[in-house]
Amino acid sequence: MVRSLLKEQRLKRFLEMTGNIYPDLVKVFYRNLQFNGDILISHVKGVDIEITNDVWTAINGLKYSGLRINKGNLGVIKEFNKMQFYKNCLKNPLSKVIIFSIGGLKLDERLIAFIVFWIVTPKGSNHSTLSEEDLLLIYCIMNKVKLNWIHIFKDHMQKVTRLSDFHYPYAILISKILHYFEVDIEEELAEIVKPSSEINSGSLS
Repeated sequence: MVRSLLKEQRLKRFLEMTGNIYPDLVKVFYRNLQFNGDILISHVKGVDIEITNDVWTAINGLKYSGLRINKGNLGVIKEFNKMQFYKNCLKNPLSKVIIFSIGGLKLDERLIAFIVFWIVTPKGSNHSTLSEEDLLLIYCIMNKVKLNWIHIFKDHMQKVTRLSDFHYPYAILISKILHYFEVDIEEELAEIVKPSSEINSGSLS
């Protein structure tokens, strides 16, 4: 079920990316990152990088379409009630809710929460509690509401550039962008994302 829901959202290709990560170049990319409307702009090793919506599509198959969600418009889905939805996700819906903990969720909901929490909009800390934004993303995935993931990724990237102690997200994606723009990677430190990191039918069944 989870695998089909992710395919419905066109996230499968993004989640299963493998290859080399260039941590030093990823840091340079983020330090030089600017936002010009829908275009991301950076500069790495003498190469000007402009990430348009067509570049996103070429690299991970995502398109700039669907519902745009960020912290400022969490009320966009009127029927979404965070407390009611969270209770519906619990293995024991009669449990008293004090915090929106990830621990008591049913299997499918917990897997999707993990993907949202650690991969799609990764957090720098507090990895046990879901925010309202997390719950809304999970709700949309579970209910097949098409989301604009390019917008969500760009919004998250902009958010983390304002936080000095935050880890830089999407390292494999940024590294593929560097390849796309033919940035010189010779003699750069590389880390490998192995196939075992893929989200496949075995891990999601």
